[in-house]
Amino acid sequence: MPLRFEPTMTRSHKTAREIYEDVKANPARARFGFGSRLAIVNVDFQQAYTRPDLFPKTAYVTDPDQIAHVNRISALARARGMPVVWTRVAYRPDGGDAGVWGTRTDTEDSLQNIKYDSDRHKFDSRCEIDFDADLLFTKRMPSAFFETPLASYLVWRKVDTVVVTGGSTSGCVRATAVDALSHGYRTIVPEECVADKHESYHFASLTDLQLKYADVVSVSEVIGRLGEADAR
Repeated sequence: MPLRFEPTMTRSHKTAREIYEDVKANPARARFGFGSRLAIVNVDFQQAYTRPDLFPKTAYVTDPDQIAHVNRISALARARGMPVVWTRVAYRPDGGDAGVWGTRTDTEDSLQNIKYDSDRHKFDSRCEIDFDADLLFTKRMPSAFFETPLASYLVWRKVDTVVVTGGSTSGCVRATAVDALSHGYRTIVPEECVADKHESYHFASLTDLQLKYADVVSVSEVIGRLGEADAR
């Protein structure tokens, strides 16, 4: 007879947040750690996702100080000659370059209806972007690496560690973090710097990232690391 096993998947009544807190508290969890040269990759800080007052159906806020934290670590990295990257998404007038990702809905708020230079495409004005020093580009798919200049740019800048911020935690942040690891980078996700629509998706994704693909740390740890770089 062929082998047959009963399901072994763990079942729990704990919430996604509680499971994440358990994982975060595990002192035996090994880290990838920081390397010697960081890049800050800020994913999709555009109004469609950061301004619930303007776009309540698509925007989300997890930590009210998220953008302030991102501005601080970006400024520290920039001051030390380390690259800062900002991405956003937008599509051509017919939305065709969204591919199959743009086929599930077709409303005013749908992904493929984010058009270039629209209010939804604009970076949040609270973001402190250095347009002369930072790399900015519009992507089409979840990962900041997919069909973009990011991979070659990080190689040129001799980066070994990618710090991923932005949203959503369960979507473009997770996809970017997985691709960062796949490209051979130590990958760091500062918890206060990522956001999602629902805490279940958010904390389940942080758990997944922490267990497999990234070090999920406090933003203060990233600030401390960039402070250490000041002495080098």
